[in-house]
Parts: sequence; C-alpha cells; structure tokens
Amino acid sequence: MDGPMTTTRRDFLTTAMSAAGVAATGDLVQEQDSHHELHQVVPSDPALRVKALESLLVEKGLLDRAALDALVDAYENKIGPRNGARVVARVWVDPAYKARLLADANDAMADFGFISRQGDRMVVVENTPTVHNLIVCTLCSCYPWPVLGLPPVWYKSAAYRSRAVIDPRGVLREFGLHLGDDVEVRVWDSTAELRYLVLPERPGGTEGMSEDELAELVTRDSMVGVAKVQPPSKVSS
Repeated sequence: MDGPMTTTRRDFLTTAMSAAGVAATGDLVQEQDSHHELHQVVPSDPALRVKALESLLVEKGLLDRAALDALVDAYENKIGPRNGARVVARVWVDPAYKARLLADANDAMADFGFISRQGDRMVVVENTPTVHNLIVCTLCSCYPWPVLGLPPVWYKSAAYRSRAVIDPRGVLREFGLHLGDDVEVRVWDSTAELRYLVLPERPGGTEGMSEDELAELVTRDSMVGVAKVQPPSKVSS
C-alpha cells in the first residue's frame, strides 16, 4: 500500500487553477508525512485564495466537500496510479511490449490511450537487482500525470526535492526501503518537457498470476521509486 500522504482539497483546486492559467507563485502548504521530513508552513497567497474559493463555493452550495474528497482520492489512488500499474503489468507478461516501452514510452503507452496533453516526453527507467531508480522534480513538481494521477504532497515538498538528489539512500530509508551497497541508485530529475516513470522489478511468487492480478500489486510509490512492489504474500498480510 502507498504511503499515508494524501492530496488535500487545497492541492487539487490549486492544480486546477494553475491549469486554467492562474499563476501559482510561492510554496504551497507542506504537510508532515509519516517520515517526519515534511514541515508545515504558513499558506502562500495562492493557497489562501484557493481556500477562500473553496469556502465560497461550499457556502453557495456549488461544491460538496465530501464529493471533492472522493474525486481527489480517485485521481490520486485509483484512476492515476492504476493506469501506470496496467503498463507495468503488461511489461511483466509481454517482453515485446517491454522493449517498445523502453524505446519509446509515449508510443507504447498510447496502446492504453494514455497520452499526455502537456506535450512532454515520457521515459521509463527500469529497476534491476543492481540498479534502483528514483524520480524527483527539483524545480517544481513535474509528474507523469497520465499514468500516476495527482502527485502526492511529499513529492512536491522542498524536503523531498532537495534531499532526493543530495541523499537519495537516506530518503529511501525513511520510506522503509533499505538497499544494499552493491545497488546503484540513479536519480532522475523531471522537467516540463521530460517526465519519468520507474519500471519496478517483478516480485517473486507471481509466476502464475494474470496481467490483471499483477496490476493490483503495483503501487504509485513503486513507480516513483520510493518503494518496491511487494510479493502477494506480503500484500495479502
């Protein structure tokens, strides 16, 4: 299961306003996660405006908080990451598709109808027993929306964006992922023109599983690189 960090209504509405052309300068509210690395700060002006907008819409009866929470949850934990999980599961059962994905991710993902509307290029980086990949965006919060949905709060935080580059192993340990010294950690910095997706290793004990069953094992965090896909025995427990 993914980490406990969730996207707030404020994050969701700020993203929507930014997409509509509203300038979002300054830092958004940073919430503390279970790894005690994210520190809450006073909301910036854009965040305050979003909060005021939300309150006004609720007061006018034009917005239901529960419905918005459900929508945010769907995009963060169901619709978005499930898209990426389908791509990963297909790779695990189809070597030819894997070759296509690694050569041209945009073209291969188009098979599922996952097409970026932002004009960016997708690159898939493969984890192996000796190489582990980690994705970050040091400048802002560039993220592969078509296959992962909304970025979690911790991904956008200054703590993660800086430390993922300076001390990636330390960051991974805080997520509960301990790698041996023989494993090389590669950090990939996303930009507006280039987005990355981690192709996690297929866990043991999944040889007889179908593509749909495999997709259920794949988590958002494993496709960002802060976790590994757990075998069925650990997922069920």
